[in-house]
Amino acid sequence: MKALILAGGFGTRLRPLTETRPKHLLPIANRPHVEHVFDLLLAQDVREVVLATSYLAHHFDRVVERAAQRGLEFRVTREEEPLGTAGAMKHAASELGEDRFLVLNGDILTDVDLGSVVRFHEDREAELTILLTPVEDPSAFGVVPTDEDGRIRAFIEKPPREEAPTNLINAGIYVLEPSILNRIPEGEVWSAERQLFPGLVEEGAALYALGTDAYWMDIGTPQKLLEANRDALAGRFKTDAVPHPGPTANAIAADAKVAPGATVTSSSIGAGAVVEEGCVVEGSILLPLARVLRGARVNGCILGEGSAVSELKVWEETVADGHEMAAT
Repeated sequence: MKALILAGGFGTRLRPLTETRPKHLLPIANRPHVEHVFDLLLAQDVREVVLATSYLAHHFDRVVERAAQRGLEFRVTREEEPLGTAGAMKHAASELGEDRFLVLNGDILTDVDLGSVVRFHEDREAELTILLTPVEDPSAFGVVPTDEDGRIRAFIEKPPREEAPTNLINAGIYVLEPSILNRIPEGEVWSAERQLFPGLVEEGAALYALGTDAYWMDIGTPQKLLEANRDALAGRFKTDAVPHPGPTANAIAADAKVAPGATVTSSSIGAGAVVEEGCVVEGSILLPLARVLRGARVNGCILGEGSAVSELKVWEETVADGHEMAAT
C-alpha cells in the first residue's frame, strides 16, 4: 500500500521559524518531524511513499535522501501554489495508481496502528475511512459524529463545548479508495475537511470513521511543537531518537556545547548549539547553532538556527529565529 504525506502548508502559526523552512522539518528530539512520520511507515511495513510538497519544497531533499537509504521508495510531487488538502491528493493522483492508499497529514505526530485502520476500512467495504482522536475541548475543532458501526453522520465545525455530540475530531489520517479522487476537481484549491468530506456525506458515500486512543499531536503551533518534544523526551511518544526517556531527559547533539555549569532539562539541543556557563534551559528546543549566553535562563522557548539570547536575562515562551522575536 502506498502512503501519501501532505506536506505543502505554509506553517503560518509557527512563524518566524517557518519563513526559512517548512514546519515539517522542525525538530522533535533533534529529528526533523517528518522523519518521525517516516519511522511510523517503516515500522508498519509501508514502503512506497508519495510526498506532496509546495512551500520551500527543495528543503525536503535531504530528509528524502536519508529515508530512501533506509528503504522507503519515494515519489515527490510539487504544487506551484498550494491546492489544499484534497487538491494535493488530486495533484498526486498519477503517482498513487489504481489501488487503495493511505493519506497522512505531514504535521501529525502519532504512533497509531495503521494496520488496524486499514482492516476497519476493509471490513466495512468503505470508500474512505477517517481516523478520529479524542480531545478535551472539541469547541476549537470540527467534530465527527458517527453511527454505531462507524458510518459518519456529519461534520460539525467548532460546536460549543456543551453542545458537541462527540469529542472525537479528525486526526488527519485516512484510507482512500482511488474512486474518491474522481470527486476532486483538477487544478483547483480544494479542502478535504470543508468540501470533499461533507460532500461525500451528502452523497451517501461509504464514509466511515474509527476512533483511536494512540498518541496524537498536531505540531502546528509553537506550544504544540514544544509539547510534542517534551512527550518524546519523557517517553509518552516512543522514538528511538530518545534511547533513555524520562521526566528530565534531553536530546543533545554530539557536537553541541553545554558548559559544565549549565543546567539543561527536558530540552533538545541541536548540532553546534551552545549553552554557556550558568545558563538554565528548561522544556525548550534549540535548533542548530543557537546560543544561550552566559547566565541566561530559557524556559519553554524555541531558538532557531543562529539565534542568540542575551546574557543574564530570563526568556520564557519565546520563539526566536535569527534576530526576529515573537511571543508564543
